[in-house]
Amino acid sequence: MREHGGDLDAAAARYGGDPADWIDLSTGINRQPWPMPDLPEAVTRALPTRALTEAAMAAARSAYRTDAPGLALAGAQAAIQLVPLLRPRGLARVLSPTYNEHAGALDAAGWHVETPAAPEDLAGADVAVVVNPNNPDGRAHDPAALRALAAQVGLLVVDESFADPEPQLSLLPDLPPEGVLVLRSFGKFYGQAGLRLGFAFGAEADIARMRALAGPWAASGPALAAGAQALADSGWRSRAVDRLAAGAERLDALATGAGWRLAGGTTQFRLYDVGDGQAARARLARHRIWSRAFAARPEWLRLGLPGPEHEWRRLAEALR
Repeated sequence: MREHGGDLDAAAARYGGDPADWIDLSTGINRQPWPMPDLPEAVTRALPTRALTEAAMAAARSAYRTDAPGLALAGAQAAIQLVPLLRPRGLARVLSPTYNEHAGALDAAGWHVETPAAPEDLAGADVAVVVNPNNPDGRAHDPAALRALAAQVGLLVVDESFADPEPQLSLLPDLPPEGVLVLRSFGKFYGQAGLRLGFAFGAEADIARMRALAGPWAASGPALAAGAQALADSGWRSRAVDRLAAGAERLDALATGAGWRLAGGTTQFRLYDVGDGQAARARLARHRIWSRAFAARPEWLRLGLPGPEHEWRRLAEALR
């Protein structure tokens, strides 16, 4: 089993309470989501149409500032599962520590996977993976450096799942025509992860291969319809970016006041050195607040940002 955030059922089974009573800060999913409208009945009753898919893709290209070939999928995770099938099996290098599904999917597909810590050590790989900004430590990589790296590997996969608040990090406005695949998540920034919507952008041949592997209806009608509206809502996006930035500062103040040391993060999640991550996680769990600990880095604890004010009050009380 690969470690993830979420899974409130397991939290409640271990520490008690109903999952509905918990505040899940174990992921980086925005807890003040884009407000879902009532969707037309047709998007749940009928198979997704070409027009619906094209509308979602047009909104995604506008929001992400790209005209590159792309594909809508059931979350960035669906793209991660397809990456190992885009090239013949060989050597994959995943810049680490990072989201563990990249190495996990490649390993499960029979690739030889290495996990270097320095970007320059990715050179020479048949497939190289960089998460930008990185999860869980928020490490950021300059797009120019990534374009240079792309010339030194077979296929560079850049996971931009947390890049919405930091558009200056994205490769998409000036995506190389070959050798780079960029993944985007809809659910994390827009806070509607249950819809399962994400996008892949890259060379036409790679996108065509992914489309064939994903099969028809790779994203659901409700996800496409909601995504098209949300991605076009530039006013909400701008307000959310400002709100998340302020929330990250507020969370850091609470955490450092409790004696924790900031170890990194983005405006959607913060990473702290707490000495004993499992003990800190258990402390918060007694207040029905779920967080993310790391077996490989026992001193770390990651927290997403609370949403409504009552969640901030509960976290402040737990940290006192």
